[in-house]
Order: sequence, then structure tokens, then C-alpha cells
Amino acid sequence: MTIRTLTSFVLLFAFVSVSPAADGVGTSQSFRGPVGLQTYSLRNQIQADGAKALDYIKEQGFKYVEIGIGNHYGMTREELKETLKKLDLTPIAALTGHGFLLNSTEAAIEEAEFFGVKYVGTAWADHRAPMDEAQMLKIADDFNTIGKRLKEKGIQFFYHNHGFEFYPYKEGETLFDLLMQKTDPDLVKYEMDVTWTIHPGQDPVKLLRKYPDRWIFMHLKDLKKGIVGDLSGGTDPENDVVFGTGQANWIEILKAAQEIGVKYYFIEDESSSVLEQIPQSLRYLESLAF
Repeated sequence: MTIRTLTSFVLLFAFVSVSPAADGVGTSQSFRGPVGLQTYSLRNQIQADGAKALDYIKEQGFKYVEIGIGNHYGMTREELKETLKKLDLTPIAALTGHGFLLNSTEAAIEEAEFFGVKYVGTAWADHRAPMDEAQMLKIADDFNTIGKRLKEKGIQFFYHNHGFEFYPYKEGETLFDLLMQKTDPDLVKYEMDVTWTIHPGQDPVKLLRKYPDRWIFMHLKDLKKGIVGDLSGGTDPENDVVFGTGQANWIEILKAAQEIGVKYYFIEDESSSVLEQIPQSLRYLESLAF
């Protein structure tokens, strides 16, 4: 082997060794992730099979998870923590109830510290439909209060939108804009759920770019084609479909998310076909080029 050939071989090996797969499951040369899984996706499997159901997460190649606080689908928190450690899965963030965070803040903080998570959020704001200005102002006040309490303990609070926040407000704005305006940017960050942005008729790309400093996480979820959304914050779980087969324009969404610096992306698939759909969605993400 000549020196030139050897040099070429070494360079080729170096290139292969930093291939997209090295960045983790669900990533490509264009989409860098990192991609984790929201354990709610496997709630039924965990309820039926306990810790054994979490083997699936490791088998798919995930390294990161977003968990729940206060509810582990039949497992104790000790069992969950031990299983995550055994499977080398790192809990990055946790979701729990609005009321629990507001009224039992110390208990929420204690459990967050138990799991070692530095981000705690809620995916639902307590309200009576339809959402209105008065309720949204109260929610904003609650979130600032929660955010301040958590920040004092070194934990970042975040809110995961769920669709009902987008009632028209004024001058082309929605009540979600009001929520953004009335929450402290340091105390309250956001996690975009792609389905719960599309379902109420919003454009994820425009929303990401409108508030580039507020979004830290994203729930990757695709909404079945033909589904006409509304402002209810609810749809049949079977409308969660394999990425690339639904309504989301993933290339534009993920380009914008990366540009503004989203930190982690968590797949959440609530359908009964979750075990079959997650591998297909991962392969789709790995195929992306932009």
C-alpha cells in the first residue's frame, strides 16, 4: 500500500467514523437532533409489562427520555429510576400537572431532583373551554409563579402547547401570543408539540421564528392527513401517524428548530400502533436532507 493510498484510507475511515449515525438515532447529516422518546408513548405497554416495556426504548437506539412526575404507569419511581439507569437512558425533562406544580411545588421539585432532571414542565393549562383573556392572564401568572419557585432550585420550567391556546385575541394575535407576552422569558420556556400546533391551524415554522428565544424542546408528532383540527386540544390518538405520512412539513419545521437552537426533540406517539410506527418514524428522520 502506497503512502497516498494509506492516507486516503485513513481519511475515508475518519469520514465514516463521524457519519450521521454517530449523532444518535433519528438523526441525519442535516437533522442533528438529539432525539429522545416521551415515555407516555409506551404508557399502555408499561402498565401491562412494567419495567420490561422500557427495553423497547433501548432497542430502538434512544439515549434520552422525557418522563412524567407523579405518575409512572404502574411503576414506582424507584423502579423507573433503576430501570433507566440499567438501560443507560438519561431523563432530560419531566412533565406533570399544572395544579400539581402550583399547589405541590416542593413535592414536584423533590421528585425532579430524585430523577436528576433540570427541566420540568406541564402539557396542559387548567381552564374551562372556551379559553379567554382572563383565564390566560391567570395561567400566565401561575406559570411565572411556578417558574420562579423552580428556578430557585436550579430547575427550568416550560410549557408544552396543546392547541386550545390559539383562540383569536386582537390585532392578528392569539391568546398564545398573550401567554408569551405575559410570561417571564427567563422563568417560562416552551416545548412545541408539532401536532398541537398544526391541529389548531397554526404554522410551526412561523411560530418558532416569532419566538426564537423561548422554545427549548419539541414533541415530534405527525397528524394524519385529512384531519380538520379545531381549538379543543383533543383528537383521536389514532390520528398520530408515521412521520412523513401526515400533515407536518418536517424539513421546514426541523430547519427552523435547529436555526433557533431547540435543545432536544422527543418523539411522542399516542397511537395503538406505536411499536410499529416509531421505527418507521426514526428511519424517516434519518433520511432527511436539507
